[in-house]
Amino acid sequence: MLDKLEALEQRKSEIDQLITDPQILSDQKQYSKLMKEYKNLSPAMDTLQLLRSINTAISEAQDILSSENEAELLSMAREELEEKQKELEQITEKIKVILIPKDPEDDKNAILEIRAGTGGDEASIFAGDLFRMFCKYAEDKKWKIDIVELHDGSSGGYKEVIFNVMGRGAYGILKFEAGVHRVQRVPKTETQGRVHTSAASVVVMPEAEEFDISIDMNDIRRDFYCSSGPGGQSVNTTYSAVRLTHIPTGLVAQCQDEKSQHRNFDKALSVLRSRIYEQELQKKMERESAERKSMVSSGDRSAKIRTYNFPQGRVTDHRIGLTLYDLEGILNGNLQKVSDALLVAENIEKLKVVTKN
Repeated sequence: MLDKLEALEQRKSEIDQLITDPQILSDQKQYSKLMKEYKNLSPAMDTLQLLRSINTAISEAQDILSSENEAELLSMAREELEEKQKELEQITEKIKVILIPKDPEDDKNAILEIRAGTGGDEASIFAGDLFRMFCKYAEDKKWKIDIVELHDGSSGGYKEVIFNVMGRGAYGILKFEAGVHRVQRVPKTETQGRVHTSAASVVVMPEAEEFDISIDMNDIRRDFYCSSGPGGQSVNTTYSAVRLTHIPTGLVAQCQDEKSQHRNFDKALSVLRSRIYEQELQKKMERESAERKSMVSSGDRSAKIRTYNFPQGRVTDHRIGLTLYDLEGILNGNLQKVSDALLVAENIEKLKVVTKN
């Protein structure tokens, strides 16, 4: 593992040189990318310095044991050696975690899309429950929510809701929520008390920055129309709603949440940019599918990831076999214990790859 840390040290030295290069300084995208990499290397460099200090102390203690005869010195050297060997064991475990490949997308904001699936009105109500759950969780994490688009369900909830979650590390945590969420409960419209199963899908994308992907604005078709509410009722008579179509990929994004056409355009463009970026990430993940098959965040949107069972008051995450009897708390935003368990499972899988290599 020392050689891997020293390779990272060499990379840090290379970045030190690169960020002073006038050509790099003039390329904001490349400069930003290098600075993020430089910052991410800091924990590894601190650990390498500590590791070297421990190894030096171990070597000095061993030299004393092999060359000295004085009883007091030998006793002190044995104590020092025992202490430093314990520290070495502890730091070795820490290094394994540090060497786990970090997803460069993890620090980004996230864009979530929740859509009602099978189950009719009950699915829309459940989509609304999920939206509320994520909003409560974001509030606890001090993240900001910005709604892009809402389509109300006919009996409550939402047929579709798209929103930004802004906060450091939002995508790295929320990416585990991507997939099909299933609910088992007695719907309000059920007269015979039968438990129904409904579902909603959640898509989680890293918010793409302008540096991440370049879009030729000539490739985007812009449509402007009047915002509308439930039942098609006109919300305003100005053409403030925006629909953007990326002609090369056919991807579409729209926004009518703001009264300002300019703000709606910016929001729709942010979603469109992220969808194009995510499409490229999906292609990358497919190329790496041999490794990612065993990982928690597989990116498979059709996978059933979690069940919320009301009669039993339980939530089960099928990917890691986790069952918690705290359904009410989780739907009220107490997602941290679930997120922590998923992150641990993901890191264990990644650690297998690190130690294997």
